[in-house]
Amino acid sequence: MRTEKDSMGEMSVPEDALYGASTQRAVLNFPISGQPMPAAFNHGLGLVKWACATANEALGRLPKEKADLIRGAADEVAAGKLDAHFPVDVFQTGSGTSSNMNVNEVISNRVCQKLGKPIGSRDPIHPNDDVNMGQSSNDIIPTTLHVSVAVAIKENLVPALEHMQKVLEKKAAAFDKVVKIGRTHLMDATPLTLGQEFSGYAAQVKKSVERAKKAVTALEELAIGGTAVGTGINCHPEFAGRVCKLLAEKTGVNFREADNHFEAQGGRDDAVEVAGYLATVAVSLTKVANDIRLLGSGPRSGIFEINLPATQPGSSIMPGKVNPVMSEMLVQASIYTQGMSAVVGMCGRDGHFELNVTIPLIAKALHDSVTVLSNGARVFADRCVEGIEANEERCADLVRSSLMLVTALNPYIGYDNAAMVAKKAFAENKTLREVVLELELLDEATLEKALDPTDMVKPKA
Repeated sequence: MRTEKDSMGEMSVPEDALYGASTQRAVLNFPISGQPMPAAFNHGLGLVKWACATANEALGRLPKEKADLIRGAADEVAAGKLDAHFPVDVFQTGSGTSSNMNVNEVISNRVCQKLGKPIGSRDPIHPNDDVNMGQSSNDIIPTTLHVSVAVAIKENLVPALEHMQKVLEKKAAAFDKVVKIGRTHLMDATPLTLGQEFSGYAAQVKKSVERAKKAVTALEELAIGGTAVGTGINCHPEFAGRVCKLLAEKTGVNFREADNHFEAQGGRDDAVEVAGYLATVAVSLTKVANDIRLLGSGPRSGIFEINLPATQPGSSIMPGKVNPVMSEMLVQASIYTQGMSAVVGMCGRDGHFELNVTIPLIAKALHDSVTVLSNGARVFADRCVEGIEANEERCADLVRSSLMLVTALNPYIGYDNAAMVAKKAFAENKTLREVVLELELLDEATLEKALDPTDMVKPKA
C-alpha cells in the first residue's frame, strides 16, 4: 500500500494502482455489486478527456507539454489498456463523480509512471486542475454516457443487425419457391412462400437497423460545458463547442453542444428514448427468434417446416435430442434488454432540480443492452439462420392437407358454400377436392386451377 491525499485527508491505496485516494474511498464506500462501470463507458471517459485536453490547449489554457501528456494517457484509457485501474462499483454516487475522479487520477498517475516520478505526486499533471480543467462530473459523466453509448451502437449494434438482415435476406431468396401454409392466430391460413415469410423477418431487422441509427441521433447533444449546474462556471465559452467538434471528428457521430445545458444535466430523457429504441429492437428480434424455433419444432411431432442447425446436445437424459438453443439465447438477451429499458425509464424520472443522480445505472443498463443485442444478433445469424434448410416435402404435405385452401374457392362457389365444404371435409376427414367434386360444385379442371397453391402466394391482376 502507498499513502495518498485528497481533500478529505490521507488514504491508503494499493501500491500498483494508478487510481488515487478519491477512487479508493469510493471502492471502500460502495462494495455493492462487485460490478465495475462498463468498460466501454470507461473507454468513453478516456476519449472525452482526450478531447478536453486538446480543446484547453487550443484555447491557451493548457500548455502543449501538459496537453500531450494528458492525451497520451487518455488514449491508453480509451484503448482499454488501463481497464484494471477502474474498480468503482456501478452503484456509487449518482452523478458518477467517483468515476470522473477515477479517470482523472489514473491519467495523472499514468503520466507520473511514464515519466518515472512517484505515483500520486501529481507532478506534472494534477487530476483536478489539469485533467479536469473546465469540467465538472455533472457535465462530464452525462457527456460520456452519450458518447460511449452512441459509439457502441454505431460500431457494434448497427453492424450486427445489418449482418443479421443480410443473412435473412439471403435465406428469403433461397426459399422463394418453397410454398408453405400460412398461419394466423396459430391456426392454418392461406399459403405463402417460405421466402416471403423470411423476407418479413429481414424487413423487421432492417427496421431495427434504422431504429438503432435513430438512437445514435438521439444521443448527439452533449452536456459538456455546463459544469456544475448548467451555467458553465469555470469553463471557457468556446470550450464545449471545440470538445464536441473533436469528438465528432474522432467518432463519426455528429456530436454537438446541448441546446440547453440545464435540460442536458437535469434530465435524462434522451437516454430513456434510446432505451425505448433498444427495447423495440429486442421485441423485433424476439418475434424472429420465436418464429424460427417454432417453424423448426419437431422433428416428428412439430411443424418442422425448416431444419435448424444442430449446435450442441439438447438433453442430459434424452439421447439424440437437439434444441433450438440459439433462439432461446436471443429471446433471453431480448428479455434482458426490455428489463434494462424499464430500469432506464425509472432512472430517467429520478432527476431532481439540476442533476439526474442515477447516471451510472443508466450507463450500465444501456451498455449491457447494446452488448447483448449486438452479440446475440450476430451469433444467431451465424450459428442459426445461416444453416437453416427448408424441409420442402413437409411444407408441401401441410399445404395439401390444409383446409384453408378453400379461401381460393370463394370467387367460384361463394363464401357460404366454401365454408360448408371446409366443415364437411374436416368432419369426414376428406380433402377439399373430394368434397367439391362429390357435391358437383365445380368441374375437375376448374377445381385444379382454383386450388393450385402456387397461384395463391402472389396477388392476381
